[in-house]
Amino acid sequence: MIVLRHSDVGDILSGSEAEILDVVRDAYRLHDRGESALPHSVFLRFPGNERDRIIGLPAHLGGDSPVAGMKWIASFPGNIERGIERASASILLNSLETGRPEALVEGSQISAKRTAASAAVAAELLTGADQPVGVGLIGCGVINLEVFRFLAVVLPGLREVTLFDTDPARARRFAESCEALAPGLEVAFAATVDEAVAAHPLISIATTASSPHMDLTACQPGSVVLHVSLRDLRVETVLAVRNVVDDVDHVCREQTSLHLAEQQTGDRAFVDASIGALLRGTATLDRKPHETVVFSPFGLGILDMALAEFVRREAVSRGLGIAVDDFSAR
Repeated sequence: MIVLRHSDVGDILSGSEAEILDVVRDAYRLHDRGESALPHSVFLRFPGNERDRIIGLPAHLGGDSPVAGMKWIASFPGNIERGIERASASILLNSLETGRPEALVEGSQISAKRTAASAAVAAELLTGADQPVGVGLIGCGVINLEVFRFLAVVLPGLREVTLFDTDPARARRFAESCEALAPGLEVAFAATVDEAVAAHPLISIATTASSPHMDLTACQPGSVVLHVSLRDLRVETVLAVRNVVDDVDHVCREQTSLHLAEQQTGDRAFVDASIGALLRGTATLDRKPHETVVFSPFGLGILDMALAEFVRREAVSRGLGIAVDDFSAR
């Protein structure tokens, strides 16, 4: 077995945005073709603690580089106040021949980059030929910084960003990181969520909200909204827009905004398409120019497995990581 540390994973993923985007697109297509096994995620919560959680995501993905394993990811928002990252993750990859563990991979960077890449894939697809020159980012943390990184790849015309965060100091630090990624970027700061929503026809929401707190009434007509954190939008907002998801069975769980919408309506008719089906052309989104479309990705384990396998292969070819030959019984 090979152990891949944070530095190993970072070395491999740094500058690999194009390859990561391809991994994500291929994973979505394979999933739409039925070449995956994706049990529901397991949420470990703690009595009397509504904020912290650890999630287990088991998954198998077929294709030319089949892979199976589990991501175990902890989200502890209080870590931000401690000066450490909110999320930490480990990914275990198993041999499809023997079932034995083949790799233990530090997963926080994989998790962040696959999340951001999936949002960028959706933005590229849903904005089409009318690509925006600016984006509103609601939530100035690790995920939205990665979203901006990948948006800059798929939408090279981006030159403006409007930021909103409940902590203005964090927003200012975030702006410096964005400017380092895109020299010459025009940065504005929104005083309210509505101001951020109204600034551009492309919006990414990545907060730590645990319940709905916002709507999209201030959106420009025809906006594309990347609802990465899943629990921000009110039910009436979900029902008023066109909705694209990564997997309807997964996203309508665990009190997401879409789950709440399903509970209120009794069905999932408000979901228009999956991203995999749109990528493959097995579904279309006949959207009127004024309609807002929201992409709500639950964050499928197949993306973690596919990207972790990419990292594992690269690590082996570069001689990175720590080999642990006696991890399993012989």
